[in-house]
Amino acid sequence: MPWVFLHSIKDYYDMPWIASKMDAKVTFNLTPTLLEQILLYKKGASVDRFLYLLLQKEPENREFILKVCKSTQPVMRQGFVRYEELYEKEELSTQELLDFEVLFLLCWCGNFLRENNPLVQKLIAKERNFTYEEKVSLIDELLAFVATIIPFYAKLYRAKKIDLSTTPYYHPIVPLLLDVSVAKEADPNIELPHNPISLRDDAKRHIQKAIDLFTKLFGSPPKGFWPAEGAVDAKSVALYKEFGIEWIATDEAIAKRSGQTNIYTPCTYQDMTIFFRDHTLSDLIGFTYKNIEAKEAVEDFAHRIEGIDEKLVCIIVDGENAWEYYPQNGYPFLSKLYSTLAKTTHFIRMSDAKRLKAATMQKLSPGSWIYANFNTWIGDEEKNRAWELLFATKREVLRIGKEDPQIAQHFLKAECSDWFWWYGKGHYTEYAKEFDELYRSHLITIYHLLGLPHPKALDIPIIGAHSLQTFINKPKNYIYPVIDGKVTSFFEWLDAGFIDERGGGTMQNVSNIIQAIYYGQNEEYFFLRLDGDMQTLKNATIHIYFEQQDLPCTIAIDKIAEIAIDKRSFSKLQGVIEIAIEKNGKIVQMLPSLTQLVVDLNEDYTKNWFI
Repeated sequence: MPWVFLHSIKDYYDMPWIASKMDAKVTFNLTPTLLEQILLYKKGASVDRFLYLLLQKEPENREFILKVCKSTQPVMRQGFVRYEELYEKEELSTQELLDFEVLFLLCWCGNFLRENNPLVQKLIAKERNFTYEEKVSLIDELLAFVATIIPFYAKLYRAKKIDLSTTPYYHPIVPLLLDVSVAKEADPNIELPHNPISLRDDAKRHIQKAIDLFTKLFGSPPKGFWPAEGAVDAKSVALYKEFGIEWIATDEAIAKRSGQTNIYTPCTYQDMTIFFRDHTLSDLIGFTYKNIEAKEAVEDFAHRIEGIDEKLVCIIVDGENAWEYYPQNGYPFLSKLYSTLAKTTHFIRMSDAKRLKAATMQKLSPGSWIYANFNTWIGDEEKNRAWELLFATKREVLRIGKEDPQIAQHFLKAECSDWFWWYGKGHYTEYAKEFDELYRSHLITIYHLLGLPHPKALDIPIIGAHSLQTFINKPKNYIYPVIDGKVTSFFEWLDAGFIDERGGGTMQNVSNIIQAIYYGQNEEYFFLRLDGDMQTLKNATIHIYFEQQDLPCTIAIDKIAEIAIDKRSFSKLQGVIEIAIEKNGKIVQMLPSLTQLVVDLNEDYTKNWFI
């Protein structure tokens, strides 16, 4: 997938460029896997399937090209009239496809390229009727630009214009590698995988390889780490300290669960400095201010900062995904934010904060930035199955005692947090089967490198292979989804409740139309999201009943079904919701099938914040 390339031309240069222009005190966390992928582009377009296809005069996979070229958010398309025109078309001629491809790349070009690159400026001005040669020239120009990104960070870092930190190599949840029982400390009710073993040696490799790559690219070892997903515990802190790391950061929920009531101060635990992310302020930048004019957003932010008197406030946000929802890729907002902070606060980097007086923590509660536990990566049947297969493979290697760099590398890749993120409950992706195949392929390859036939268990998909049952997770906080039938933002349903319907059903011998339900509310609306067979659902009628009351609602169906119900429509504040799917005058599915969806429109979610 081309996401590293696209974010490289849009974000990875722009972010330090804007910060350096404004003399902003910013720390950039660069993960090793990102750095490696950026470096891969030195080999040219052949490393990227999408670019490889674009360079063919007669592309062999138009469907894939169109799927990627339609991945832009509406705000990115503003000003590209021809692109908007082609975006809505189902069939494109050869010239239209060529225009669509070039305009897609131009849409992803960030502010620096639009201000400073003559070819980008020329093609934006041309608007249409691009030639194949112009497309090739543009790709060559952009690949050359990507090669300047890491040297640019290195230059600013050496000049002390920015700080840099990194993350364990393949983005593992280090506390779980060290000892999965730590997940039970964070949530006593969690089910752990069977027969676990410690992967401490691999955890050390992740840290050492991250340090080695950082040192090679930036001239000195990193002083700070952002642990993947902000996941921490006492053992991982001790390991970071062993490798000479001076500071780490995690979420404020960890501080509060650890008995540290004041998140606005640096703390030390086992001589490790720990900074705590202001959850509210960080998420305002990540998810809310995109909808507000830059001046108003920054004024709101500055006002909130003023209310926190002479304390350390740590803003830690995703460095790339937010900006495609902001006008001009976030440039007006970031410029205004940086200049305002420089005038109104003591604006510092992490290395400056490391020198501040710190409070001593007596204990460190284990967990991550998501609900202060590890349930996103372990604890349900699919996630645990993935861990169990990993443990079984490691046992076989330990039994044979074979040391092989290739085997070690496949283990590190298989320990990436993302595999476990997509398995089981909580998250949805169109590429779940591909992720599953890739994960198991690493373990299969290890057996082959050992000269052994792999266990047949590794041929069985982890996704959907377990004994399915209906379960329900309660909502964690208010949600603000866009009712458009698409997963507009990965985070828009993150705090919703979840009911798995894959194991239940109301009629025998009839496949479930709906396989999963998400639900939640905010100040004004109650929301439902239905996942499953959308083609069938488009030809059906959805009824939402609340204590037998048929509720009026707004429904959008595309990749998913999203439903919004004005809370004023409810006859009372508490009750049971039922969903009826009607087709050809018959109810073909009633939801939920094996449990009740009880709603409380006055639900207080603060009790869930640190659980």
